[in-house]
Amino acid sequence: MAASLRTIAVFEASKGLLVLAASVALFRHIDNAWQTRAEMLIQHLHLNPASHAPRILLDLSANITEPRLLALAFGALFYAAIRLLEGYGLWQGKHWATVLGLASAGLYLPFEILSLLSHFSWLGAGVFASNLLIIAILWRYR
Repeated sequence: MAASLRTIAVFEASKGLLVLAASVALFRHIDNAWQTRAEMLIQHLHLNPASHAPRILLDLSANITEPRLLALAFGALFYAAIRLLEGYGLWQGKHWATVLGLASAGLYLPFEILSLLSHFSWLGAGVFASNLLIIAILWRYR
């Protein structure tokens, strides 16, 4: 088993664990008063609630509903399961995992290209290059 495949396996599993933790946090805080918490955070940080970034946070928190949070949390669980399954399969050297990895990494490429064309950023270019590298490595072991 190549170290590059194991590295990708750890990377994918790490993404899965991170999103799993986020989904658990969403489930734990479904009934919280998001608007009140956002206002408290902005006040604690001594930010002007009328300025751009705090206004975005306040608008988002005002539109959070329980069904939206549940949908987001279940979507995150599904994403985490796929990432953890892919990480396991890549670690074990399974062919299906390389195909899954190729499909999932390739799925993001058109969106990354459009994003780079609309507004270039070095972070976006790095993410795009990383996905291309992952695709190249997985293609080699398919």
